[in-house]
Amino acid sequence: MTTKIRTAAEAARFGHPSYVWQAGQERRLQLVRQWVNLENAHVLVDGCGIGMYMRAFHRFTPHVYGIDIDPPIVQQAAQALPLLSVAAGEHLPFPDDSFDFVFSHEVIEHVQNDRWTAAEMVRVLRPGGRIVIFCPNRLYPFETHGHFWRGKYHFGNTPLINWLPNPLRNRLAPHVRVYTASGLRRLFADLPVRVLHHAQVFPGYDKVVARRPRLGRWLRQTTYFLERTPLRCFGISHFLVLEKNPAGPAAHHRE
Repeated sequence: MTTKIRTAAEAARFGHPSYVWQAGQERRLQLVRQWVNLENAHVLVDGCGIGMYMRAFHRFTPHVYGIDIDPPIVQQAAQALPLLSVAAGEHLPFPDDSFDFVFSHEVIEHVQNDRWTAAEMVRVLRPGGRIVIFCPNRLYPFETHGHFWRGKYHFGNTPLINWLPNPLRNRLAPHVRVYTASGLRRLFADLPVRVLHHAQVFPGYDKVVARRPRLGRWLRQTTYFLERTPLRCFGISHFLVLEKNPAGPAAHHRE
């Protein structure tokens, strides 16, 4: 049985993911593989949604765990996947040092407390383990989660909202955070991790390719080239890779 999203505004609040695995997701998986050894690793997908990335990680290891805060979505994912829990990122139901790899894909911007969520990811990570985070980039010219205007939610990409001062930006998009590079790294500044890699990536343009193949291929070629230049700062998402200090103590969130 397929679980239906109740409203568009609710989908925005929970950050419901795409329901189809496409070239853009496959590309991000290959970016992860450049930095993480997935073979037989113990993996946590923090904010797993319907489990698309869990299924992808099962290509490399059977030890794939997932949590999500939305019970109907977890119920749907559990029809095909084991090792799922309903839980919040701020309170992960796992002991310290449980995982080799923690993956957060376009999730941390939706949690109630992103600092606690960052601390929990570090706490459950084994020394020497790695965290990979994809999350929205403040410099991308569009807000992809839609916006609210006069109390009504409007779905779709909205230009330039994220370039507004915080008081205005947060009135139009109160349902989702967006991060500068320094703001994202600041979440982990006091935790026992080091940054291995931090860049920005552009979209996969899968819908554009499906509708207008020539334009979509041109966008991919052009913007993927820009990822190798300083103009990558305008990419849609941050791509942050962290490693837990081998001798570092476990980090605990503040009560």
